[in-house]
Amino acid sequence: MRKAGHKEGGGREGGKGRARPVAVEDLAGMQAALVEARAAAAGEEVPVGAAVVRDGAIVGRAHNETVARRDPTAHAELLAIQRALAALGADRLDDCTLYVTLEPCAQCAGAIVLAKVGRLVFGAYDPKVGMCGSIGDLVRHPRLNHRVEVVSGVEAAACGELLQGFFRAKR
Repeated sequence: MRKAGHKEGGGREGGKGRARPVAVEDLAGMQAALVEARAAAAGEEVPVGAAVVRDGAIVGRAHNETVARRDPTAHAELLAIQRALAALGADRLDDCTLYVTLEPCAQCAGAIVLAKVGRLVFGAYDPKVGMCGSIGDLVRHPRLNHRVEVVSGVEAAACGELLQGFFRAKR
């Protein structure tokens, strides 16, 4: 269910067979999110990491902490958004980009909209619960008061391999 206007980093552009180039700053932001995802895996958490960037500086970063906190809502995106808001003393992140290694779920997509994040860049698609293009598209729903620019598939292979390796080791 990938929508028109959904920018895919490293994906195909307009059916012409050319890969869309990925901006250097998006690669750097995704690398920061991958560092967080690796920290999650080291702590026996599902390896999802997130980083919020404003004007080239990381203002919030986090990884999943659902096991450590015994809180199923302690997702990387939600924690990174909370930390960015606190660091900036703000109530919205409209001039920020959220980088996350896995397509956000409904909870996190809702938080992204409520925090009015300006831009979302994610790595791997989540065909089971992804709400930013896979099974739904909450962040760009036409009836909501805020729609987020989305770039998907940035470092998708690295993000996906990290998740697959984690779950393979659990079996």
